Amino acid sequence: MIEVEIVGVRIELPSNQPLVLLREMHGERHVPIWIGTPEASAIALAQQGVVPPRPMTHDLLVDVVEALGHSVVSVNIVAVEDNIFYGQLQFENGTTVSSRASDALAVALRAKCRIWCADSVMDEAGVRITEHDEGEDTEPGPTVDEERELRRFREFLDDVEPEDFDG
Repeated sequence: MIEVEIVGVRIELPSNQPLVLLREMHGERHVPIWIGTPEASAIALAQQGVVPPRPMTHDLLVDVVEALGHSVVSVNIVAVEDNIFYGQLQFENGTTVSSRASDALAVALRAKCRIWCADSVMDEAGVRITEHDEGEDTEPGPTVDEERELRRFREFLDDVEPEDFDG
């Protein structure tokens, strides 16, 4: 498993589809996960430190777990199949509960726990966003299509702001 962090929530243009972007803690790869608007809002609000006047669903879940004397110690992104990401909540007693990746990430922010990504998920869905200096690569460089997609992805990231989720 590879430890990752949430970079943020973005909107993919022109489809206006939200995605959450994960980045490996000790590397250059990122994993974009397309998610629903409610989950995007839940993640973005938690990242911004916004505390709602009444608990939202993910807040309620963490509150219930803690009220029962347990804690979420990590969130794991365990698989990706047909562009669907699968998550798990890991509890202190070793119990795991299956989850949508987006819900697991929203819970992770509220539970302030570590986020892990399976090596196989990173290998399949991970993309390198940073540029390498010429001559440093030990592997062949990306194809023209990969470079074009990477450039489009970077342009998309440059143009998206958290305010895009308001209203």
